Amino acid sequence: MEDTVSSHMVVLEVARFIEEHRGKNTVVLYLGPRCSFTDYFIITTVSSEGHLRGLFNNLLAFLEEKHIELFRKKKNLDDVGWQLLDCGTFVIHLMTEEKRSFYDLEKLWFECERVNYSSSSKSS
Repeated sequence: MEDTVSSHMVVLEVARFIEEHRGKNTVVLYLGPRCSFTDYFIITTVSSEGHLRGLFNNLLAFLEEKHIELFRKKKNLDDVGWQLLDCGTFVIHLMTEEKRSFYDLEKLWFECERVNYSSSSKSS
């Protein structure tokens, strides 16, 4: 149970970090029992390829500082408009507007609970 609470708190912290670094329309989904490979998705829209690279690099430093291990580490970004960071219990999706609209992960995972992460909110 402690691991679940700890993971939840880390996910909220990462979502806030993304929000502070100008990720747009950031959504946290609790996938729970509907997914076998992770518990949460954090999905955000970046404004450009440059923003994608900058946010990606800032996230790498933030995750390292928090001692959060990345799986399938990738040092260089592909210029494809979508970068995925697999942190085990949660997966971060950094997407351009075009990629986010095309793949529409929120629609694909529509049955999953949206988690309120905003720094101004008091509950999750």
